[in-house]
Amino acid sequence: MMDTVTINGTPRSVMGTTAAKNARNAGTIPCVLYGGGESLHFTVSPDEVRDIVYTGEFKLANVVVNGKSFRCILKEVQYHPVTDTISHIDFLNLVDGNTIKVNVPIRFEGSAPGVRSGGKFVQKLRSVKIKTKPEDMVNEMKVDISKLKLGQSLRVRDIATKEGVEIINAQALPIATITIPRGLKISAEDEE
Repeated sequence: MMDTVTINGTPRSVMGTTAAKNARNAGTIPCVLYGGGESLHFTVSPDEVRDIVYTGEFKLANVVVNGKSFRCILKEVQYHPVTDTISHIDFLNLVDGNTIKVNVPIRFEGSAPGVRSGGKFVQKLRSVKIKTKPEDMVNEMKVDISKLKLGQSLRVRDIATKEGVEIINAQALPIATITIPRGLKISAEDEE
């Protein structure tokens, strides 16, 4: 079951740079929802989007504007270059049957034998880009590390996907490695 955050928006009738600036000055964030035919312009308070913007999780958004509800994903967040406050958000309306591309986090499961042997687990990639339809959507990609020994790596091609989900990243890209500490390398050379 995917986490869903409900976001209540207020419709915007006036568009353009000045209107967006006025919305930001009033303490709200200008947003646009596109996909499924037409674009919907609205504003939200920063508190409404906190749980979907400032998280490492992948969540769906249930955007409610004028009593109408839209199932969406967060597509892009733009920040002010100096103050780092959110200046604009794009949402993508999910339409069943339409393919979308999203970044989802990688979650590692299990315990690596290489770590128990003294190696260090190094995560090289935090998320992967997937291509899927809303009805097949996943909120994370799970990777089993229980067979990872000293000096071994896992790559994108080692991630098991479910039907309807395709990983777009390069298949040879490393996602995790068990590094061999210098102390172990030196003792192995001494034995030789």
